[in-house]
Amino acid sequence: MKPKIGDLVEIETTKGTHKGALLPSHDKNTTVIKLSSGYNLGIENKNIKSTKLLEQKKEIKQKEVKITHKKDLKTVAILHTGGTLASEVDYKTGAVTPRFSPNEIIKMFPEIENIVNVKSKFVSNIWSEDMNFKHYNLLAKEIEKEAKAGVDGIIISHGTDTLHYTSAALAFILENLNIPVILVGAQRSSDRGSTDAAMNLICAAKFIAQTEFSEVAICMHENMKDETCLILHACKSRKMHSSRRDAFKSINRKPWARVYFKENKIDVLDNSFRKRESRKLKLDLFKENLKIGFLKAHPNMTAEEIKIYSKFNGLVLEGYGLAGNFPINKTDKLTAENEKILKELTSLAKKIPVVATTQTIFGRINMNVYSTGRKMQQAGILGNLLDMHPETAFIKLAWLLSNHPKQVKELLNHNLRGEITERLGTEFIEDEY
Repeated sequence: MKPKIGDLVEIETTKGTHKGALLPSHDKNTTVIKLSSGYNLGIENKNIKSTKLLEQKKEIKQKEVKITHKKDLKTVAILHTGGTLASEVDYKTGAVTPRFSPNEIIKMFPEIENIVNVKSKFVSNIWSEDMNFKHYNLLAKEIEKEAKAGVDGIIISHGTDTLHYTSAALAFILENLNIPVILVGAQRSSDRGSTDAAMNLICAAKFIAQTEFSEVAICMHENMKDETCLILHACKSRKMHSSRRDAFKSINRKPWARVYFKENKIDVLDNSFRKRESRKLKLDLFKENLKIGFLKAHPNMTAEEIKIYSKFNGLVLEGYGLAGNFPINKTDKLTAENEKILKELTSLAKKIPVVATTQTIFGRINMNVYSTGRKMQQAGILGNLLDMHPETAFIKLAWLLSNHPKQVKELLNHNLRGEITERLGTEFIEDEY
């Protein structure tokens, strides 16, 4: 009998004999097994003398958990888009298996059963880096369905890489939202002892259960301790570390709240959020075929880089420092190209909206202070005095072009979803010009 994935095998090679569970291999010339030590071993097929089946993989039947709907608890719909939050690892095959049903969710996170009643729905199993405007619209329509069905709140499981893009997109799409929509991710997979999946999900459920919050937000670890999560603003948050559990930080404003994992306690840090009341939800969806560009200022830029965006619908600039500066000044014979860059930016800004942001992330754009910023304004570049980080500016520009194409210049500077902080606190900036 030919061994199958997960079976225990003994492989005799030209260099010795190895025993382990057979794993999937992405290389047809290599066989991979998981050793008893937990490490994976790849063996070139040309070096294999024989493969012996020792034991077939045993299928483990999942034990059903009886779910009881509790009248005194709010009902929360968990919408799954993939990511590591609701997954289990098969240690024999190394495969990560998504778990989506209410039964599976409660089995993985039993504490949640005493916090909220759970509904669960699979929307799309996709890496967050592969998401686009179509997915934002799809999610919004699923949220609308659940809201009409009468749920008290929604949790969205989402990969962390573009979670802050999606939170901003949903904040703009969901007009007159009357229930909380909390996006939750996990920086560490559920098979690791340091996983943050359970705590982030449970804290999101606690926040929905105990408050009248009615906005889109993010719930992630506050720090590296397993004590508190922060409820972060949908348009004012950003992933600031590739792997830490406290990767998500609030940008230019306070978080909404702090949720204690092991205590029945919530600290409201900003109570200006919209409360639950009767409102009719309206979806302002994205135009899915829009082309919005991102261009980062860097040394040795050329005018050719600007020309690439001539057939786009909009462009976000990530410039240097206070004004979002771009290299547009000809100061000597070595900077002649900068003059061409300014000419191309001026030409482009006459065709499409071009919005300046800063690579510093924190702080606001002020294009009135230095001559470069004033030149950029004269060229028609937008964004002066705004404090949106680049990703939120990207989402807002796309949303405005989708829903208010003739009012982009006017509405860009209007605070529509809390994406603009009128005055930055001292924790974010020392002096304002």
